[in-house]
Amino acid sequence: MALDLFMNRLRESGTQQIRTPLSGDKIYKDECIFSFDSPESETGLYVCMNTFLGLGRKHVERHYRKTRNNFYLHLRRIKKELPVEKKEEEENKVTKMAIGVAGGFSVDCGKKYEYEEINSLVILPEFASIPLPNSDLPQMVKISIAAVLSADSAARLEEAAAMSGTWDGEKRAISRHAENLLQLDTGIKVPPRGWKCEMCEKTDNLWLNLTDGSILCGRRFFDGSGGNNHALEHYKASKYPLAVKLGTITPNGADVFSYDEDDMVEDPYLTKHLAHFGINIAQMEKTDKSIVELEIDMNQRIGEWVTIQESGSHLVPLYGPGYTGLANLGNSCYLNSVMQVVFLIPDFKARYADNANVIFDNCSADPTSDLSVQMAKLGHGLLSGEYSCLPSPAKGDSEQNVADVEYTSGLKLTMFKSLIGKGHHEFSTNRQQDAQEFFLHLINVLERHNRTAINPADCFKYQEEDRILCVQSSKVKYVYTTQYILRLPIPMEAAINKDKVLAYESKKKEAESKGERIDVVRARIPMETCFEAFAAPKTVPDFYSSALKTKSMALKTVRLASFPDYLMIQLEKFTFVDGWIPKKLDVSIDVPDELDLEYLKGSGLRPDEEELPEETVPTATVVQLDEEVVLNLAEMGFPLEACKKAVYNTGNQGLDVATTWILEHMSDPDFGDPFVVPGGASVGTTGATSGGLFTPNEEAIENIVAMGFAHDQAAKALKATDNNLERAVDWIFSHVDELETESMDTSEPPLPQPKYRDGSGKYRLVAFISHMGSSTMVGHYVCHILKEGRWVIFNDEKVALSESPPKDLGYLYLYQRV
Repeated sequence: MALDLFMNRLRESGTQQIRTPLSGDKIYKDECIFSFDSPESETGLYVCMNTFLGLGRKHVERHYRKTRNNFYLHLRRIKKELPVEKKEEEENKVTKMAIGVAGGFSVDCGKKYEYEEINSLVILPEFASIPLPNSDLPQMVKISIAAVLSADSAARLEEAAAMSGTWDGEKRAISRHAENLLQLDTGIKVPPRGWKCEMCEKTDNLWLNLTDGSILCGRRFFDGSGGNNHALEHYKASKYPLAVKLGTITPNGADVFSYDEDDMVEDPYLTKHLAHFGINIAQMEKTDKSIVELEIDMNQRIGEWVTIQESGSHLVPLYGPGYTGLANLGNSCYLNSVMQVVFLIPDFKARYADNANVIFDNCSADPTSDLSVQMAKLGHGLLSGEYSCLPSPAKGDSEQNVADVEYTSGLKLTMFKSLIGKGHHEFSTNRQQDAQEFFLHLINVLERHNRTAINPADCFKYQEEDRILCVQSSKVKYVYTTQYILRLPIPMEAAINKDKVLAYESKKKEAESKGERIDVVRARIPMETCFEAFAAPKTVPDFYSSALKTKSMALKTVRLASFPDYLMIQLEKFTFVDGWIPKKLDVSIDVPDELDLEYLKGSGLRPDEEELPEETVPTATVVQLDEEVVLNLAEMGFPLEACKKAVYNTGNQGLDVATTWILEHMSDPDFGDPFVVPGGASVGTTGATSGGLFTPNEEAIENIVAMGFAHDQAAKALKATDNNLERAVDWIFSHVDELETESMDTSEPPLPQPKYRDGSGKYRLVAFISHMGSSTMVGHYVCHILKEGRWVIFNDEKVALSESPPKDLGYLYLYQRV
């Protein structure tokens, strides 16, 4: 009998095998630490009553063998769909350009569920089961079980931490007119309903002017919907700036538009402004679509959202190994797209997916914080096919068409996202992120964690050759750097349809004002012109020539000293507009399926060239930085180290000059790396006091030495980064040459020289990642991957055969060497 076995085993092992969770304990009861099994899986989830780690059926015995813990809480949850009432559908309207977050697109499409919980206490290795609740269990055991069941899971706690300070990119500015808004005593009292335009009697899309109380219809959209522009015409005649959209007023606020500021704004005094016209905001209900909802409706019908997601196509879902979707955790589409593409590559499959059992058997005591474990878990989940099975057709639907079958729910990368973003000020949040920045962050983390093992990210690594020619002396300098992504500028002047684009731009505003719709015309630019712009010599102003001992003009030419196995290309689609907000270029790039880049191969120093002499910088120099400019730049959101570089490299010439430098160097691979003055000079700030001797953090020293670095290397890195552990490790990798030339602890192994794979410069396109939305702060990412000779779209949990892969609208392109 299971209860007798439990009591005997408890007496043999002692009560220490069953713990009651304390406040600092994390309880992994949502998902297996080695797989994506959960309580909703057919075999449920086993939670160790000692470590509180969750384990699927295939992995619980591994944990038992390693720990000899006998007792596990088995959780089984059966999900049942409930009908959704119409009122609930209205309450779940989409209000944000995001997926999986409050107000965004729902991953469950408005479905509602109830759950049946079946729990039991299981004894290993026999798998004897005691159904719960059970009054015969010892009181201490019942208390422990109750505490595990009632506690917040580790995933829920991490989600709450990720949401802290999250901004969705759509926050509206407070109108400068709000505080002192002029409100005329016109005697108008607006009723709570039954409004109509004073000029055309339209009853929807109506706006109340907050100065004189006039009710007029809004702008006409280019597809013919909307209003008749009467509210806009009234502003042009009166210059009364603020208007509120009737039908959007609720106790929580409303849509307010500032015609003078030409944007949606916040009005902190809206309650008072509405009361002036007899409107009690506390009694108002939403009856019309908000501006965001109207924008989303339109995006779902037209534009790049439809094209990139292939929304108008009859997409056929795909299942099996390599066709597993990923659930959107709330703005995690950037991560999903990058990881789908990464595990297309054999290096990652061999390092993690094929080696999963070995990694699991030899993992650390905390597998949730072990990058190799979480990468192996992800790789196995994506490539095994275990979580991508064709759903059984409903009863009576035995001849159901495969295209009508629902998509699988997708793997939730909760543990992986928490680990890969740990300590990062952006990737640890639920904000939307730039897929290119996340790709480089992933590479950086893999470099740190695979220093003594095979690093699959080496397949992306190549050496870039910068040839700098001093124009006046005709002498050259060659600089070699390690790169993982090739950034291509987009030369707008190279568009092959300039006349059509100019004609479209001139007709666009006129068509919108008339309510006419015209097809979008994007600038078409051949990718070869992007490579030409990349390869063209660029002027380097104020270049210090070591041959002339003064500033001169130089020309910089970039080439590839090696060709990687896989070349990741980024199209520089994002630029900056007012307020330092990144905005995307809406262009169409003619992307070839095959590339031949042999002409970009670097040659190194040629026999007919003379090198510039090495620079000598006095080591006693103290470089003073304008502290106020550094802080002003940091307040704009730029990395502090990049701000220091900007002020240093522009010679303390002020905020405008430093800002220009930042914008010109944002794509530099070492943009955010710790600032180190060439030649070892020290750094001061105007008005700063001199500090004492530096004392490295001993715990940080131990952590860095444990990764295989020397004690002196660790101390130097911590000194350069103010004892910041993560930045110190990054600093070491970016200063390999400097560290190797200095006297170090000879008992430690030297830092390895970077190794580059090389071969032919001929490539073929195997994947691309596309972005929808106006900037990196909002929108959605989707990837297309070439599998088994056919293009497949991966749109979070949706995996389907692609009918029209939008290669011309991509952002990141992955080419494989052939």
